[in-house]
Amino acid sequence: MIIELNVWDSFNPGRLDQHLYTFYEKGLKEGILTRESAKELLQCFWVKFNNQPAPPKVGITEQQSGTYQDFALINTGGLKIDGSDGVNEVSYMVLEVCNEMKLIQPSVCIQMSTENPDSFLTSAVNVVKEGFGQPSMFNTDVIIKEFLRAGKSIEDSRVGGPSGCVTISAFGKESCILTGYCNWPKILEITLHNGVDPKTGKQVGIKTGDVTSFKTFDELFSAYKQQLKYFIDLKIKGNNIIERLYAEHMPAPFMSLLFDDCIERGKDYHNGGPRYNSTYIQGVGMGTITDSLSAIKYHVFEKQKYTMNELLEGMKVDFEDEVMRMTLLNKTPKYGNDDDFADEIAQAVFEAYFDIIDGRPNTKGGEYRVNLLPTTVHIYFGQVTGATPDGRKAGVPLSDGISPSHGADKKGPTAVIKSVSKIDHWKTGGTLLNQKFMPDALADEEGRRKLADLVRTYFKMGGHHIQFNVIKAETLRDAQKSPENYLNLIVRVAGYSDFFVNIGKELQNEILARTEQNHF
Repeated sequence: MIIELNVWDSFNPGRLDQHLYTFYEKGLKEGILTRESAKELLQCFWVKFNNQPAPPKVGITEQQSGTYQDFALINTGGLKIDGSDGVNEVSYMVLEVCNEMKLIQPSVCIQMSTENPDSFLTSAVNVVKEGFGQPSMFNTDVIIKEFLRAGKSIEDSRVGGPSGCVTISAFGKESCILTGYCNWPKILEITLHNGVDPKTGKQVGIKTGDVTSFKTFDELFSAYKQQLKYFIDLKIKGNNIIERLYAEHMPAPFMSLLFDDCIERGKDYHNGGPRYNSTYIQGVGMGTITDSLSAIKYHVFEKQKYTMNELLEGMKVDFEDEVMRMTLLNKTPKYGNDDDFADEIAQAVFEAYFDIIDGRPNTKGGEYRVNLLPTTVHIYFGQVTGATPDGRKAGVPLSDGISPSHGADKKGPTAVIKSVSKIDHWKTGGTLLNQKFMPDALADEEGRRKLADLVRTYFKMGGHHIQFNVIKAETLRDAQKSPENYLNLIVRVAGYSDFFVNIGKELQNEILARTEQNHF
C-alpha cells in the first residue's frame, strides 16, 4: 500500500538498491527467493507506483507541470554510508526492470561516483539507447559536495540524493521545498524597459535607469542585478507568509513520524521538525538570458553594429527586420559552444542569482538555496516574455534548465558539457541538462561507449545531472500527425518522462526543437 501523506508530490523511495539488497541476499541464502522472483516483485512495485498519479492540474499549475507524473525518482548506484562503492546486484536489476516495464513512473536515476564501476554506467547507457528517457544520471561526488556545503553530515550526504526532477535532499531527514520559478529573461526584459513590463505597460519593477543612456555593459548588468534582487526579495517575502500558513494551519503529523528529528524536536514537518529544512527558488532560462546578454554586449557595446534604441525597437516589433534577427541568432557568441565570451556571462548570471538567494533564512530554521530547473514552466514563461535580444521571437519557449537555447549549440555535445560545467554546480541543489541524440549515434557499442565517456567527463568537470532523449525528429512529427499510432511513445520532458501524445502541442514542439546530436 502507498499512502500519500504530503501536500505535494515527489515521493521518493530513495536508495532502493541499498534498502533491498540485504533482503535479497537473505532470500537467496534461505532459498525463498530467486533472481527472477525478485525481479517480479520489483515489477509489481513499479505497477503500484504507476497507479499513484498526481492530483489533477489546472490553470497555472498545469502550465508549471503539465503531467500526471508524480515525480517519484528511484535512486540506484552511488556510495554506501562508509564511502565505498554502493553498486550491487539489485542496482542492475533496477535498470533491467526499468527497461522491461517502460512506464513513465517511477522514474529511475543512477548515481555515478568515481568509486562505481564502468560496467554499471554501461548498463545504464544500454537502457538510455532504448529511447524512453530513462535513466537520468547524477554525479554522486558533486552531490556530496553540495550537501556538505549546505551543512549536512558526511554520512547523511552519502545516503542522500536527487528527488523529483533533479533537486537533492537528505532522504528521510530533510524538508526540501521548491517554492517556485524565477523567469530570468523576463527580468532582463523589465530591466531593458526601466521596470516596466512592455507586455502590459505597467510599472512592475523598480526604476533602474534608461538603458539607452548606459555607456557600458557593466552598467546594464548592474541594473539587471538590482531588478533581480527586487523580485527575489518580493518572492521570499511571499514565501515566508506561505511557510507560516503551512506550519500553523496545515500540519503533516503522519509524515512527521517518518522524518528524523521531528519527534525529538516535537515539531511538525512544516515547522522545522526535520534535521534539515531547505527552501529553493528555481532559476529558469539560462540559455536565453546568456545569449541575450551576449548579443547586447557584442553587438551594442563592443562592435556597435546596433544602438540600444535600434535593438529595443527590433524587439518591440518582434523582429520584423529578419536581417537583424538572423544577425542576432547566427553572429553572436552563444552559450553551449565552449566560447568564453558567452560562457563567462552565464557564470555571471549564475553568481548574481546565487549571491542574492543563497543562505538567506527561511522561517523554519533553515536557509534558502538555488537550483536551476524548469519542469515545463519554460513554455509558460516564454508565452509571457516578449522578443529577446538573442533573436528569439515573442511567445516562444525559453531555454530549458541549464541547456543551451535551441539550435544555438553548434559544436556538438562535448562543447555543450564544457560550457555548462563552467558554472559551479556544487553551489546549487540541482541543475538540469537535456541532450537529444539521434538513435544512429548509439546504435553500436562504440557509440554507447562514447556516451558513457561523455557522462564520465562531464561529471569529472563538476556537472550535476544529464539526461537524454534518443529519437528522430521525424518520428515525433509523425506522432503529431498520427497520434493513434504512437500511444506508447515515451519521451524525456524535464526531470521526468511522459507519453508524447499526452503532452501539449507547445511542449511537443519544444522537444522537437531541441538540438539533435548525431556525433560526439
